[in-house]
Amino acid sequence: MEGQSVEELLAKAERDEADKLQRITVHKELELEFDLGNLLASDRNPPTGLRRGEPIPEAELRALARDNTQLLINQLWQLPTERVEEALQFARLKGIRPKKKTNLVWDEVSGQWRRRWGYQRARDDTKEWLIEVPGSADPLEDQFAKRIQAKKERVAKNELNRLRNLARAHKTRLPSSAGMHPTGHQSKQELGRALQVARVSTASVGRFQERLPKEKAPRGSGKKRKFQPLFGDFAAEKKSQLEMLRLMNSKKPQLDVTRAANKQMREEDQEEAAKRRKMSQKGKRKGGRQGPGGRRKGGPPPSQGGKRKGGFGGKMNSGSPGWGGKRKGGQHQGGKKRK
Repeated sequence: MEGQSVEELLAKAERDEADKLQRITVHKELELEFDLGNLLASDRNPPTGLRRGEPIPEAELRALARDNTQLLINQLWQLPTERVEEALQFARLKGIRPKKKTNLVWDEVSGQWRRRWGYQRARDDTKEWLIEVPGSADPLEDQFAKRIQAKKERVAKNELNRLRNLARAHKTRLPSSAGMHPTGHQSKQELGRALQVARVSTASVGRFQERLPKEKAPRGSGKKRKFQPLFGDFAAEKKSQLEMLRLMNSKKPQLDVTRAANKQMREEDQEEAAKRRKMSQKGKRKGGRQGPGGRRKGGPPPSQGGKRKGGFGGKMNSGSPGWGGKRKGGQHQGGKKRK
């Protein structure tokens, strides 16, 4: 009994799998008419329900649509394929034909057919015995030496591009640009970069390299920040999110005792420094009013404010209080000089 139940379950699973994976080949009594340009398929076969004169169920309509779509896709896959690039297709539409350049060209100077490029090429400007000096150039500059230098630079640039292409083809990294330039006058930044590159160019990547006295640690050599993975550890992510929600919903703010104490101590130190600064400024102002003899003549002592009578200086015998009166122990406008 148990064996039959297992066999029935396996047969049912196979039937379900066959229903899911429909067959690619579909048989029809009458062939369909296809219009592949408009993705259209016309089926002239009447449904089974119409033959019997019964209403067509929805499941039969779905199966019919599925079979016809499969036949249309089969026709599309049978079309010939051709890979055409956009540039070639554009040239073909415009009637443009590629023209291959010949290696030989006519040289009017020598009257011969010569190579287009390279040694003994046509119109070789390096063989000229006379060069016209441009109007914007220095008349004393050697144009032949200038042309030779320009050619050397072009050759060096081409060689550099060739090496870069080889490195790109072999997927190798180019040398770092942190090295020093062959000028003899390196800047501080260039020397620092060269030192940093040389330090980490060991087998241990500079881990056991000794440092010079008072040498600062290079930038970017610290520990890198480690971020949590985007997926995988759902328990840790759930815990962090719940902790964040708990802090957001808590009414009492979280207080950092150490930070608050440091802030209070810093404010007290600032207040004491401000008081000392203010007292020192007062002392300077009071001590700076004394004359060369120490104490003024006819005035109050430096630490006490004396009484004035009628004006800015000492006593005034006559006149209105203010400028122009006669005073003793000071200088005023229109009166006597101080004794």
